[in-house]
This record gives sequence, C-alpha cells and structure tokens, in this order.
Amino acid sequence: MQIPVPALSHAFTLRVELAAPIELGPGRAGQRRIIPIVGGAALGPEITGEVMNLGADWQTIFADGAAHLDTRYAVKTDDGAVIEIVNIGTRHGPPEVLARLAAGEEVDPSTYYMRTAARLETGDARYDWVNHTLFVCAGIRRASAVEIAYYKVD
Repeated sequence: MQIPVPALSHAFTLRVELAAPIELGPGRAGQRRIIPIVGGAALGPEITGEVMNLGADWQTIFADGAAHLDTRYAVKTDDGAVIEIVNIGTRHGPPEVLARLAAGEEVDPSTYYMRTAARLETGDARYDWVNHTLFVCAGIRRASAVEIAYYKVD
C-alpha cells in the first residue's frame, strides 16, 4: 500500500476588502494589529457570493517583518448559504518588499510568501462538503484588499 499523494483543485477566490488597521501596540510575540474585513466577493467556480461586512484579521508582526495571519469572516453565497471561514497562515519576504506592502504599494506576489490553511463551516446542506474538506490558500496583499485563492486538498 502507498500513502496517497494529495492533489489540489481550485474551489474559489476571495477578494476581501479591508478597513484601516487598528494598531494594538507591542504584544508578547510582536506588534499586534486588527484589520477589519468590510466586504468583498467570492468568485467561484464552486462558491460565489459576497464576503460579509464582519470579521477581521488579527495579526502579529514579528521583528523580522513576517506576519502571522489569523482571520475569521463569512461568505454569503449567491443562493443564500452562509459559510464561516477561519484562515491561519503567514506572510514573509525581504524587508524592502514588506516595507512596500506596508506602505500600500502593489508588489509582485512572487517576491513574498503569503500562504494559509483554512477551515470552512456551514449548516447549509448544499455546501456540506466544505465541512469535510481541507483548504490551502495562496494570497496577494493589495492596498485595501487581499485576494486569496482557495484550493481543495483532494
């Protein structure tokens, strides 16, 4: 018997709109901030709808500029289901690239690393499959938004 090799298939991409960060100051592990999630869109192929105006990204920024990402938000699908998303990950790169991102500049995503693992949950039977699926994600930070591609681990 061989251990199966997981494959990835694109499930959807989110464009998550963000409000200005709320700076908490230094915490035990690094600089803390909360970035409110105020809207956006889920852009298929398997889930389409709107990112609801709720939730946030609770970040810890380490001394080297790397960010621990800890988000919780929800999507309301075009057919009325609500899906909770909890997404944990990291963003890091060269100091000059991270400084440009922090300044709100558009930066080539190949120059930094932004990856997450997501858990989705819903009570809507039409989307029950998300309750039993692992997702890995790759993201891009924009000036006032994040784009995240969600891949099912098959």
